Amino acid sequence: MREVAIIGVGMMKWGELWEKSLRDLCVEAALNCLQDAGTDRVDAITIGAMSSGLFTGQEHLASLVADYLGKKNVPAVRVESACASGGLAVRTAFMEVASGMSEYALAIGVEKMTDVSGGEATYALATAADQEWEGFHGITFPGLYAMIARAHMERYGTTREQLAEVAVKNHHNGSLNPHAQFPMKVTREQVMNSVMVADPIRILDCSPITDGAAAVLLTTTDEAKKLKKQPLTVITGIGNATDTISLAQRKDILQLTAIIAATERALEMAGKTINDISFAEVHDCFTIAELAVIEAMGVVKAGQSGPATVDGLTSLEGKFPINPSGGLKSKGHPVGATGVAQICEAVTQLRGEAGKRQIKNAKAALTQNMGGSGGSSVVHIVEVK
Repeated sequence: MREVAIIGVGMMKWGELWEKSLRDLCVEAALNCLQDAGTDRVDAITIGAMSSGLFTGQEHLASLVADYLGKKNVPAVRVESACASGGLAVRTAFMEVASGMSEYALAIGVEKMTDVSGGEATYALATAADQEWEGFHGITFPGLYAMIARAHMERYGTTREQLAEVAVKNHHNGSLNPHAQFPMKVTREQVMNSVMVADPIRILDCSPITDGAAAVLLTTTDEAKKLKKQPLTVITGIGNATDTISLAQRKDILQLTAIIAATERALEMAGKTINDISFAEVHDCFTIAELAVIEAMGVVKAGQSGPATVDGLTSLEGKFPINPSGGLKSKGHPVGATGVAQICEAVTQLRGEAGKRQIKNAKAALTQNMGGSGGSSVVHIVEVK
């Protein structure tokens, strides 16, 4: 298997992008990526999108995106794993290059979510849950994550203040990110007094509905060296895993086994432990998700994520920074694009180009992208070589 480098990253400012269509988003992110890479060569395209048919009525993204990017006849495929679709797109592009099938593979993640009503968006997102045992009975993702949050509180003594601190931290980071949808700072009191969605989850515990896209260009390290890409950023580990789709079928709803397995596989492939990682971008679709994920990854022990967050462990200046981009909470969450954007942030940090949110001496990054309530997860390890 060949060593794979990331030579280009591309995004735009995310938000409610009324003037841009789904194809516009894909093309803009891809062109920004190719400009960053310094080449327009693309041998294969992978597109991550969760529900483009429900959000915009558009399927067949492989043909659409290749055509409007000016890459007609280039092999293209659309992949889906709910909110982990972007991470899966990067994994698929990695396999194209690592296997020798392609020299240059472009991964694009996209979602255009604001062209439908709030109810229609809620329905589209709920298709990532178990339709027979969850969706049919009216549960949505705020409700599912509220159950996880309540269980975490009951078992470990996690507090409302600790949940709120995740939002405070991530909005602080997002205020330093020019791509963020909501780059404003929030206080703990604002989070705790915001509108209740599903007890104990409040609106400022939730990631927003977002339009956006992100793209990365992968090639071999040999090709990257020819392009004089410095510093060289390389994907050294990937883990992918699944769990039962329904919370009710899990032995323990606080055990995110897909994240545990995906993290272990990625670290093993990279020959590293979690202590070798400089920072991580994780899937904070709700504040409780970030707490549960960093426990599953082994950053802290079970039940310690809340106190650790309040103590600053996961801040930009902390021992293990989490979501320097602002995460899904502040940067936004166009569901199919999130996993690719996490890779963009990892590369930006490892290049030393993150400006005021730059992590000092960053050498190795972990990105964790998940679908649904943890029914699937993709983890990447990216390092400077």
